[in-house]
Formats: sequence, C-alpha cells, structure tokens
Amino acid sequence: MIYDILFMLINALVVPAWLLLVLAPSWRTTGLVVHSGLYPLAYGALYTVCLIASIFFGQSAEGVGFESIGAVSALFDHPNGVIVGWSHYLVFDLFVGAWIGRDAQRRGLPHMAVAPCMLACFLFGPVGLLAYMLVRLLRGEGISLFETHAEKT
Repeated sequence: MIYDILFMLINALVVPAWLLLVLAPSWRTTGLVVHSGLYPLAYGALYTVCLIASIFFGQSAEGVGFESIGAVSALFDHPNGVIVGWSHYLVFDLFVGAWIGRDAQRRGLPHMAVAPCMLACFLFGPVGLLAYMLVRLLRGEGISLFETHAEKT
C-alpha cells in the first residue's frame, strides 16, 4: 500500500516541473524550481533511501544484482525496486528536459520547436533528446554538447 502511494506521489510531483518547462520556460519560478537542483536532490534522496533499503534491509526480491539480465529483472519484482527504478527514470528525464530547455534558450531556438521534444522526453526519455538533437541539426546548430559556442573545438 505504501509503495502505491509513493509511486503516485512521485509521479504527481514531477508533473509541475514539466509543465513549467513546457508552458513557462522563461519564468523566474521555472528557474527557481526546475533549474535549481531541487528535483534532482529530492528524487536522488528518495532513490538513495530506497536503494539502501533494498541492499541492506531486505526490501528487494531474491536474486537481485547486476551480473545478469535475470538479476537486474529481479530488481523490479519488488515494489521497492520499482520505486528505485522509476525515480531514477523520472529524475534523469527531468534533468535532460531541463538541459534541453536551457540549451535551447542559449541557442535562441524557438520554444514551439523545442516544446514537443520536451514532451517526448517526459514520456519517452531518450526519444525526446533525439528529437531535440534533430531540431538542432535542422536549424544548423549541430549536436555538440558543449554548453556555449565559445567552447567548441
């Protein structure tokens, strides 16, 4: 029961950050909430607590490990493992989505071209990043991951 509530909570709490990125990318609140590190720290703390519970306090299925596909699959056979994995996805997808937003603003890319990439990142993770890189290529910006144009080699 607690895992169901926790799952619903972490899903619900990430939505406002994505709405700010997509609907209000330039608002001060977006910068304070999404680009501040608040979400990665909060979700990272949850991830760490659940991971420690899994490793040291038996909150995992039998056979969990990283040495085989079966051992990794076993991680998701326990609700705590699902929370560990899902919080990992949520924080990294949001981190990438926030980077897309900052990168697009630095490059002066139109938000209408970037917003669908952010939605794809929210829903499908790497697909959104690939879509964003395609937008950058089509606009002549290349796919370099350097933060500023001055750092390009």
